[in-house]
Amino acid sequence: MRRVAFIFMAIVAMAVTACINEDMPKRKDVVRVGHTLPDFSVIMNNGEVVTADMLRDGVSVIVFFHTSCPECQELLPQMQTLYDEYTERDVTFVLISREETAESVSSFWAQHNLTMPYSPQEDRTIYELFANTLIPRVYISDNGVVQTVFDDNPVPSYNDIEIALNGLL
Repeated sequence: MRRVAFIFMAIVAMAVTACINEDMPKRKDVVRVGHTLPDFSVIMNNGEVVTADMLRDGVSVIVFFHTSCPECQELLPQMQTLYDEYTERDVTFVLISREETAESVSSFWAQHNLTMPYSPQEDRTIYELFANTLIPRVYISDNGVVQTVFDDNPVPSYNDIEIALNGLL
């Protein structure tokens, strides 16, 4: 009788686990450290077009965000400080929203006195070239090769990003 009960419980446990795993999104990092930036093109809110080819000469920081994301709200002011300090050192910053309208991003930028250019993306097309889960995401590349990747676990600090950038400059 114990053996039957054990087998029954094992089957139930496997069935429950299978359902849970099926419903949970699988984390998939498409672009990792050592990978070349995928080909993409975005239009920034200032009208500038940025392509991956433009980022293959020098150091760049690509940030994916959504303004309603608490972790992104924590990161974006730090990115503004880094942007202010490192654009003078020829670091290119490309901030790309994930599934968010231009109006929503513009409103957040105005409320928080942010001045960095951004590319509002109403879908996940560009984002999915890099990953399929987790924001914010920060990709730091040198000559188009990804050197560092940060996501929301934990959200990178100003110092984390500064150390990564200084290691490349």
